[in-house]
Amino acid sequence: MTSYIVIPARLHSTRLPEKLLLAETGKPLIQHTYESAQKATQPSGIIVATDHERIAEAVKGFGGSVAMTDPAAPSGTDRVAEVAQKLENADIIVNVQGDEPDISAEAIDKVVELLENNPDAVMATLGTPIRNKSQLEDPACVKVIFDHQQRAMYFSRSIIPHARNWDASLLDAEPAHFHQHIGLYAYRREFLLSLTNLPQSELEKLESLEQLRVLFHGYTILVGVIDKPSLGIDTPEDYEAFVRLARNR
Repeated sequence: MTSYIVIPARLHSTRLPEKLLLAETGKPLIQHTYESAQKATQPSGIIVATDHERIAEAVKGFGGSVAMTDPAAPSGTDRVAEVAQKLENADIIVNVQGDEPDISAEAIDKVVELLENNPDAVMATLGTPIRNKSQLEDPACVKVIFDHQQRAMYFSRSIIPHARNWDASLLDAEPAHFHQHIGLYAYRREFLLSLTNLPQSELEKLESLEQLRVLFHGYTILVGVIDKPSLGIDTPEDYEAFVRLARNR
């Protein structure tokens, strides 16, 4: 199967303005993400899908591939689908967020392999064990539960599963009881092209989680488990921490 990585990259961001162009390390943030994604062995290529010429110029500046997309696209998924429409030879599309400069090549390869090995699934994503109660209770930390065949059962901002008799040792269980959802997705191309036309479910609206639309309409999402997530850059503090790490490598 042929797979491609598409990195949706908007210029504007709320908490950290124009973060993908920040370059205190000597490289723009989008270049770090691109180069990390390049280390994956499964995909055949990478394309940045952007809404702005400044990001396009930055990507071309380091020799990357870029496609201009509709500035009015309502979500990153729509932006990725717009590029996927033109990748007629692709079987699988991997959506890598542009603000994850340390995205793991192994994580990308894992979601691709999940779809290659499971023809009934239309999407694959990742989870990682939660070992901290404050993280477990944080609604910004999206949780996922899945069955013995790695099929997602539900995603939520609430604690799932709910432990009727709570004990702190539950956080140390092996295998883990609680998993954080990691927002890395692989899609079968044909499904991705139809996804944006599926109506939203009330669950998706309540939780503000797009992946619930897929489950609501009866499709299968596979969940691979990794030891730890890559860290997204959302705030100035996140970026400063990344710069320190990058300078010490």
